Amino acid sequence: MTDHDEAWIDVGASAELAAKPVQEVRVGSRKVALTFRGGEFGAISGVCNHVGGPLGRGHLEGDFVVCPWHYYKFHWQSGAGEPGYEADRVPSHAVKVENGRVLVSEAQRTKRGRLPHDPHPLAREPKREPGPIRILGLSTTTMTAGQARYSTSEDLLVHALANAREGGDGACDTRLIRVRDLAFRACEGFYSKSARACTWPCSITQMDSRDQMDQVYEGVVHWADVIVVATPIRWGGASSLYYKMIERMNCIQNQETTANRHLLRNKVVALIVTGGQDNVQAVVGQLLTFFAELGCQFPQFPFVAHSRGWSAEDMENNEQYVRDSKFLHEGAVALLRRSADMARVMIERDLGQGALVRGGRKGHQLDTERRLP
Repeated sequence: MTDHDEAWIDVGASAELAAKPVQEVRVGSRKVALTFRGGEFGAISGVCNHVGGPLGRGHLEGDFVVCPWHYYKFHWQSGAGEPGYEADRVPSHAVKVENGRVLVSEAQRTKRGRLPHDPHPLAREPKREPGPIRILGLSTTTMTAGQARYSTSEDLLVHALANAREGGDGACDTRLIRVRDLAFRACEGFYSKSARACTWPCSITQMDSRDQMDQVYEGVVHWADVIVVATPIRWGGASSLYYKMIERMNCIQNQETTANRHLLRNKVVALIVTGGQDNVQAVVGQLLTFFAELGCQFPQFPFVAHSRGWSAEDMENNEQYVRDSKFLHEGAVALLRRSADMARVMIERDLGQGALVRGGRKGHQLDTERRLP
Protein backbone atom coordinates (compact mmCIF):
# COMPACT_ATOMS: atom_id res chain seq x y z
CA MET A 1 0.00 0.00 0.00
CA THR A 2 1.39 3.43 -0.94
CA ASP A 3 1.26 6.47 1.30
CA HIS A 4 -1.42 7.85 -1.00
CA ASP A 5 -3.60 4.75 -0.71
CA GLU A 6 -3.18 4.39 3.04
CA ALA A 7 -6.08 5.48 5.26
CA TRP A 8 -5.03 8.31 7.56
CA ILE A 9 -7.04 9.43 10.56
CA ASP A 10 -6.92 13.04 11.74
CA VAL A 11 -6.51 12.90 15.54
CA GLY A 12 -6.18 16.62 16.25
CA ALA A 13 -4.16 19.80 16.06
CA SER A 14 -0.41 19.26 16.32
CA ALA A 15 0.07 22.26 18.62
CA GLU A 16 -2.40 20.88 21.14
CA LEU A 17 -1.27 17.26 20.90
CA ALA A 18 2.40 18.21 21.31
CA ALA A 19 1.61 19.56 24.78
CA LYS A 20 1.41 16.03 26.26
CA PRO A 21 4.21 13.44 26.09
CA VAL A 22 1.67 10.58 26.07
CA GLN A 23 -2.07 10.55 25.45
CA GLU A 24 -4.77 8.18 24.28
CA VAL A 25 -6.41 8.83 20.92
CA ARG A 26 -8.86 6.92 18.75
CA VAL A 27 -7.74 5.71 15.33
CA GLY A 28 -10.78 4.11 13.80
CA SER A 29 -11.83 1.40 16.23
CA ARG A 30 -8.43 1.21 17.90
CA LYS A 31 -7.04 2.90 21.00
CA VAL A 32 -3.61 4.33 20.24
CA ALA A 33 -0.94 5.78 22.53
CA LEU A 34 0.17 8.97 20.80
CA THR A 35 3.56 10.26 21.97
CA PHE A 36 5.58 13.42 21.46
CA ARG A 37 9.31 13.52 22.11
CA GLY A 38 12.16 15.61 20.73
CA GLY A 39 9.90 17.40 18.27
CA GLU A 40 8.48 14.17 16.80
CA PHE A 41 5.25 12.24 17.17
CA GLY A 42 5.02 8.49 17.62
CA ALA A 43 2.04 6.14 17.76
CA ILE A 44 1.79 2.64 19.19
CA SER A 45 -1.10 0.44 20.24
CA GLY A 46 -2.83 1.68 23.36
CA VAL A 47 -3.32 -1.87 24.66
CA CYS A 48 -0.53 -3.38 26.77
CA ASN A 49 0.58 -6.94 26.11
CA HIS A 50 0.35 -7.92 29.78
CA VAL A 51 -3.34 -7.68 30.72
CA GLY A 52 -4.54 -4.97 28.37
CA GLY A 53 -3.55 -1.89 30.34
CA PRO A 54 -4.13 1.54 28.73
CA LEU A 55 -0.71 2.60 27.41
CA GLY A 56 -2.10 5.96 26.32
CA ARG A 57 -2.65 6.83 30.00
CA GLY A 58 0.92 5.97 30.94
CA HIS A 59 4.02 8.13 30.91
CA LEU A 60 7.30 8.41 29.02
CA GLU A 61 10.48 7.14 30.61
CA GLY A 62 13.32 7.79 28.22
CA ASP A 63 12.44 6.06 24.94
CA PHE A 64 9.69 3.95 26.49
CA VAL A 65 6.01 4.32 27.23
CA VAL A 66 5.35 2.89 30.71
CA CYS A 67 2.01 1.16 31.22
CA PRO A 68 0.18 2.71 34.19
CA TRP A 69 -1.13 -0.62 35.41
CA HIS A 70 1.99 -2.75 35.91
CA TYR A 71 4.84 -0.68 34.47
CA TYR A 72 5.55 -2.74 31.35
CA LYS A 73 7.53 -0.69 28.80
CA PHE A 74 7.34 -0.30 25.02
CA HIS A 75 9.35 1.91 22.66
CA TRP A 76 7.46 5.11 21.91
CA GLN A 77 7.77 4.75 18.12
CA SER A 78 8.50 1.11 17.28
CA GLY A 79 6.44 -0.54 20.03
CA ALA A 80 9.32 -2.91 20.84
CA GLY A 81 9.82 -4.10 24.39
CA GLU A 82 12.75 -3.20 26.64
CA PRO A 83 16.30 -4.29 25.73
CA GLY A 84 16.40 -8.06 25.89
CA TYR A 85 12.62 -8.24 25.41
CA GLU A 86 12.30 -6.49 22.05
CA ALA A 87 10.19 -9.29 20.62
CA ASP A 88 7.54 -8.64 23.27
CA ARG A 89 6.13 -5.74 21.31
CA VAL A 90 2.90 -3.87 20.63
CA PRO A 91 1.90 -2.73 17.12
CA SER A 92 3.05 0.66 15.84
CA HIS A 93 1.39 3.13 13.50
CA ALA A 94 2.84 5.60 11.03
CA VAL A 95 2.38 9.29 11.93
CA LYS A 96 2.68 12.50 9.91
CA VAL A 97 1.84 16.16 10.34
CA GLU A 98 0.10 18.07 7.53
CA ASN A 99 -1.27 21.59 7.69
CA GLY A 100 -0.95 21.65 11.47
CA ARG A 101 -2.90 18.40 11.92
CA VAL A 102 -1.63 15.07 13.21
CA LEU A 103 -2.53 12.11 11.01
CA VAL A 104 -2.14 8.51 12.15
CA SER A 105 -2.34 5.54 9.79
CA GLU A 106 -5.33 3.36 10.43
CA ALA A 107 -3.33 0.28 9.46
CA GLN A 108 -0.70 -1.03 11.86
CA ARG A 109 2.76 -1.04 10.33
CA THR A 110 4.12 -3.69 12.71
CA LYS A 111 2.44 -6.64 14.39
CA ARG A 112 2.00 -7.48 18.03
CA GLY A 113 4.55 -9.97 19.34
CA ARG A 114 4.48 -11.92 22.58
CA LEU A 115 7.41 -13.69 24.12
CA PRO A 116 6.45 -17.09 25.51
CA HIS A 117 6.22 -17.03 29.30
CA ASP A 118 5.84 -20.10 31.48
CA PRO A 119 2.84 -19.77 33.81
CA HIS A 120 3.77 -18.64 37.30
CA PRO A 121 3.88 -21.63 39.69
CA LEU A 122 1.12 -20.09 41.79
CA ALA A 123 -1.20 -19.94 38.77
CA ARG A 124 -1.82 -23.71 38.84
CA GLU A 125 -5.30 -24.90 39.76
CA PRO A 126 -5.59 -25.46 43.53
CA LYS A 127 -5.89 -29.17 44.31
CA ARG A 128 -5.75 -30.78 47.70
CA GLU A 129 -3.41 -33.75 47.76
CA PRO A 130 -4.24 -36.69 50.09
CA GLY A 131 -2.73 -36.61 53.55
CA PRO A 132 -3.25 -35.32 57.07
CA ILE A 133 -4.84 -31.98 57.85
CA ARG A 134 -2.43 -29.15 57.13
CA ILE A 135 -2.34 -26.15 59.46
CA LEU A 136 -0.61 -22.91 58.48
CA GLY A 137 0.19 -20.40 61.20
CA LEU A 138 0.69 -16.76 60.22
CA SER A 139 2.27 -14.62 62.93
CA THR A 140 1.93 -10.92 62.17
CA THR A 141 3.83 -9.43 65.10
CA THR A 142 6.33 -6.84 63.92
CA MET A 143 9.83 -6.93 65.41
CA THR A 144 13.17 -5.30 64.72
CA ALA A 145 15.44 -7.70 62.83
CA GLY A 146 18.00 -9.26 65.15
CA GLN A 147 16.23 -7.97 68.26
CA ALA A 148 13.88 -10.77 69.27
CA ARG A 149 11.31 -10.11 71.95
CA TYR A 150 8.37 -11.95 73.42
CA SER A 151 5.07 -11.90 71.53
CA THR A 152 1.96 -13.05 73.37
CA SER A 153 0.02 -13.93 70.20
CA GLU A 154 2.97 -15.78 68.67
CA ASP A 155 3.60 -17.70 71.89
CA LEU A 156 0.07 -19.09 71.83
CA LEU A 157 0.31 -19.86 68.10
CA VAL A 158 3.64 -21.70 68.38
CA HIS A 159 2.39 -23.70 71.37
CA ALA A 160 -0.81 -24.72 69.57
CA LEU A 161 1.04 -25.70 66.37
CA ALA A 162 3.46 -27.90 68.32
CA ASN A 163 0.56 -29.67 70.01
CA ALA A 164 -1.25 -30.19 66.68
CA ARG A 165 1.94 -31.64 65.20
CA GLU A 166 2.30 -34.13 68.06
CA GLY A 167 -1.34 -35.09 68.31
CA GLY A 168 -0.98 -38.88 67.95
CA ASP A 169 -3.54 -40.41 65.57
CA GLY A 170 -4.91 -36.96 64.84
CA ALA A 171 -1.51 -35.39 64.17
CA CYS A 172 -1.47 -32.60 61.60
CA ASP A 173 1.19 -31.22 59.30
CA THR A 174 2.06 -27.70 60.39
CA ARG A 175 3.93 -24.71 59.05
CA LEU A 176 4.71 -21.41 60.71
CA ILE A 177 5.33 -18.24 58.73
CA ARG A 178 6.58 -15.29 60.71
CA VAL A 179 5.46 -12.65 58.26
CA ARG A 180 8.08 -10.22 59.58
CA ASP A 181 10.77 -12.51 58.14
CA LEU A 182 9.46 -12.03 54.60
CA ALA A 183 10.66 -9.26 52.32
CA PHE A 184 7.67 -8.17 50.27
CA ARG A 185 6.42 -5.01 48.65
CA ALA A 186 3.33 -3.21 49.86
CA CYS A 187 0.21 -3.38 47.68
CA GLU A 188 0.61 -0.82 44.90
CA GLY A 189 -3.08 -0.24 44.30
CA PHE A 190 -3.44 -1.87 40.89
CA TYR A 191 -7.09 -2.60 41.70
CA SER A 192 -7.66 1.13 42.22
CA LYS A 193 -6.70 1.67 38.58
CA SER A 194 -8.95 -1.06 37.20
CA ALA A 195 -10.59 -4.22 38.51
CA ARG A 196 -8.77 -6.19 35.80
CA ALA A 197 -5.44 -4.74 36.88
CA CYS A 198 -5.53 -6.80 40.07
CA THR A 199 -4.40 -10.23 38.90
CA TRP A 200 -3.81 -13.69 40.31
CA PRO A 201 -1.05 -14.28 41.13
CA CYS A 202 -0.49 -10.72 42.28
CA SER A 203 1.25 -8.73 39.55
CA ILE A 204 3.98 -7.75 42.01
CA THR A 205 4.75 -11.42 42.60
CA GLN A 206 4.82 -12.05 38.86
CA MET A 207 7.15 -9.13 38.17
CA ASP A 208 9.50 -9.30 41.15
CA SER A 209 11.21 -12.62 41.85
CA ARG A 210 12.51 -11.18 45.13
CA ASP A 211 9.03 -10.57 46.49
CA GLN A 212 8.43 -13.20 49.20
CA MET A 213 4.68 -12.80 49.47
CA ASP A 214 4.61 -15.92 47.29
CA GLN A 215 5.23 -17.97 50.46
CA VAL A 216 1.96 -16.72 51.96
CA TYR A 217 0.08 -17.30 48.70
CA GLU A 218 1.48 -20.82 48.35
CA GLY A 219 0.56 -21.69 51.91
CA VAL A 220 -2.91 -20.16 51.93
CA VAL A 221 -4.11 -21.16 48.44
CA HIS A 222 -2.32 -24.42 47.69
CA TRP A 223 -1.20 -26.03 50.96
CA ALA A 224 -3.24 -25.27 54.05
CA ASP A 225 -6.54 -26.72 55.17
CA VAL A 226 -6.51 -24.54 58.28
CA ILE A 227 -5.12 -21.00 58.42
CA VAL A 228 -4.44 -19.58 61.88
CA VAL A 229 -3.74 -15.85 62.01
CA ALA A 230 -2.10 -14.46 65.14
CA THR A 231 -1.95 -10.72 65.72
CA PRO A 232 -1.38 -8.30 68.57
CA ILE A 233 -3.75 -5.41 69.15
CA ARG A 234 -2.15 -2.14 68.09
CA TRP A 235 -4.05 1.07 68.77
CA GLY A 236 -7.36 -0.74 68.68
CA GLY A 237 -6.60 -2.62 65.46
CA ALA A 238 -4.60 -5.55 64.17
CA SER A 239 -0.88 -5.10 63.59
CA SER A 240 0.35 -2.94 60.71
CA LEU A 241 2.10 -6.04 59.33
CA TYR A 242 -1.22 -7.89 59.22
CA TYR A 243 -2.72 -5.10 57.10
CA LYS A 244 0.29 -5.00 54.79
CA MET A 245 -0.11 -8.76 54.23
CA ILE A 246 -3.88 -8.66 53.88
CA GLU A 247 -3.82 -5.86 51.30
CA ARG A 248 -1.67 -8.12 49.14
CA MET A 249 -4.08 -11.01 49.74
CA ASN A 250 -6.91 -8.92 48.31
CA CYS A 251 -5.95 -10.32 44.88
CA ILE A 252 -7.48 -13.62 46.08
CA GLN A 253 -10.78 -11.95 46.94
CA ASN A 254 -10.78 -10.00 43.69
CA GLN A 255 -10.78 -13.26 41.75
CA GLU A 256 -14.15 -13.99 43.33
CA THR A 257 -15.44 -10.58 42.24
CA THR A 258 -13.98 -10.25 38.75
CA ALA A 259 -13.65 -13.84 37.56
CA ASN A 260 -16.05 -15.86 39.75
CA ARG A 261 -13.02 -18.05 40.43
CA HIS A 262 -12.81 -19.73 43.83
CA LEU A 263 -9.18 -20.08 44.91
CA LEU A 264 -10.00 -21.14 48.47
CA ARG A 265 -12.07 -24.29 48.84
CA ASN A 266 -12.75 -26.07 52.12
CA LYS A 267 -10.49 -23.73 54.06
CA VAL A 268 -10.92 -23.07 57.77
CA VAL A 269 -9.68 -19.91 59.48
CA ALA A 270 -9.07 -19.37 63.19
CA LEU A 271 -7.66 -16.35 65.03
CA ILE A 272 -5.43 -15.61 68.01
CA VAL A 273 -5.68 -11.98 69.12
CA THR A 274 -3.91 -10.56 72.17
CA GLY A 275 -2.95 -7.12 73.35
CA GLY A 276 -2.35 -4.77 76.22
CA GLN A 277 -5.45 -2.75 75.39
CA ASP A 278 -9.08 -3.59 74.69
CA ASN A 279 -10.96 -3.81 71.36
CA VAL A 280 -10.78 -7.56 70.87
CA GLN A 281 -14.23 -7.83 69.31
CA ALA A 282 -13.64 -5.08 66.76
CA VAL A 283 -10.29 -6.56 65.68
CA VAL A 284 -11.69 -10.08 65.44
CA GLY A 285 -14.76 -8.87 63.56
CA GLN A 286 -12.66 -7.19 60.89
CA LEU A 287 -10.47 -10.27 60.44
CA LEU A 288 -13.44 -12.62 60.25
CA THR A 289 -15.13 -10.45 57.64
CA PHE A 290 -12.11 -10.45 55.35
CA PHE A 291 -11.64 -14.22 55.43
CA ALA A 292 -15.38 -14.82 55.09
CA GLU A 293 -15.25 -12.89 51.80
CA LEU A 294 -12.53 -15.25 50.62
CA GLY A 295 -15.01 -18.10 51.12
CA CYS A 296 -13.42 -19.50 54.28
CA GLN A 297 -15.30 -21.23 57.09
CA PHE A 298 -14.83 -20.97 60.84
CA PRO A 299 -15.04 -23.46 63.69
CA GLN A 300 -17.35 -22.90 66.59
CA PHE A 301 -15.78 -20.22 68.79
CA PRO A 302 -13.31 -19.23 66.04
CA PHE A 303 -10.85 -17.23 68.12
CA VAL A 304 -8.85 -17.13 71.30
CA ALA A 305 -8.23 -13.65 72.61
CA HIS A 306 -6.82 -11.84 75.62
CA SER A 307 -6.61 -8.24 76.76
CA ARG A 308 -6.14 -6.73 80.20
CA GLY A 309 -8.20 -3.72 79.22
CA TRP A 310 -7.94 -0.10 78.23
CA SER A 311 -6.37 1.11 81.49
CA ALA A 312 -3.76 -1.66 81.79
CA GLU A 313 -0.69 0.25 80.61
CA ASP A 314 1.77 -2.30 82.00
CA MET A 315 2.81 -4.58 79.18
CA GLU A 316 5.31 -6.45 81.32
CA ASN A 317 2.43 -7.71 83.47
CA ASN A 318 0.36 -8.52 80.39
CA GLU A 319 3.21 -10.58 78.94
CA GLN A 320 3.73 -12.44 82.19
CA TYR A 321 0.03 -13.21 82.42
CA VAL A 322 0.06 -14.87 78.98
CA ARG A 323 3.31 -16.72 79.65
CA ASP A 324 1.86 -18.26 82.79
CA SER A 325 -1.71 -18.81 81.62
CA LYS A 326 -2.51 -22.49 81.31
CA PHE A 327 -6.04 -21.49 80.33
CA LEU A 328 -4.90 -19.46 77.29
CA HIS A 329 -2.43 -22.08 76.08
CA GLU A 330 -4.96 -24.86 76.41
CA GLY A 331 -7.52 -22.65 74.70
CA ALA A 332 -5.21 -22.17 71.70
CA VAL A 333 -4.65 -25.92 71.49
CA ALA A 334 -8.39 -26.55 71.57
CA LEU A 335 -8.94 -23.88 68.89
CA LEU A 336 -6.65 -25.69 66.45
CA ARG A 337 -8.26 -28.99 67.31
CA ARG A 338 -11.72 -27.60 66.53
CA SER A 339 -10.40 -26.11 63.33
CA ALA A 340 -8.81 -29.39 62.21
CA ASP A 341 -12.05 -31.25 62.96
CA MET A 342 -13.99 -28.71 60.89
CA ALA A 343 -11.53 -29.10 58.02
CA ARG A 344 -11.92 -32.89 58.06
CA VAL A 345 -15.69 -32.56 57.83
CA MET A 346 -15.43 -30.14 54.92
CA ILE A 347 -12.93 -32.27 53.01
CA GLU A 348 -14.86 -35.50 53.54
CA ARG A 349 -18.23 -33.90 52.73
CA ASP A 350 -17.16 -31.69 49.82
CA LEU A 351 -20.33 -30.32 48.25
CA GLY A 352 -18.64 -29.84 44.89
CA GLN A 353 -17.91 -26.86 42.67
CA GLY A 354 -21.58 -26.10 42.14
CA ALA A 355 -22.05 -25.30 45.81
CA LEU A 356 -19.84 -22.24 45.46
CA VAL A 357 -21.91 -19.33 44.23
CA ARG A 358 -21.53 -15.62 44.51
CA GLY A 359 -22.67 -14.60 47.96
CA GLY A 360 -22.83 -11.86 50.52
CA ARG A 361 -22.31 -8.27 49.41
CA LYS A 362 -20.47 -9.53 46.31
CA GLY A 363 -23.39 -11.72 45.23
CA HIS A 364 -23.97 -9.89 41.96
CA GLN A 365 -22.26 -9.18 38.68
CA LEU A 366 -20.29 -5.94 38.66
CA ASP A 367 -22.40 -2.91 37.71
CA THR A 368 -25.44 -5.11 37.05
CA GLU A 369 -28.71 -4.86 38.91
CA ARG A 370 -30.68 -8.10 38.80
CA ARG A 371 -34.27 -7.95 39.99
CA LEU A 372 -36.61 -10.72 40.98
CA PRO A 373 -39.71 -10.97 38.77
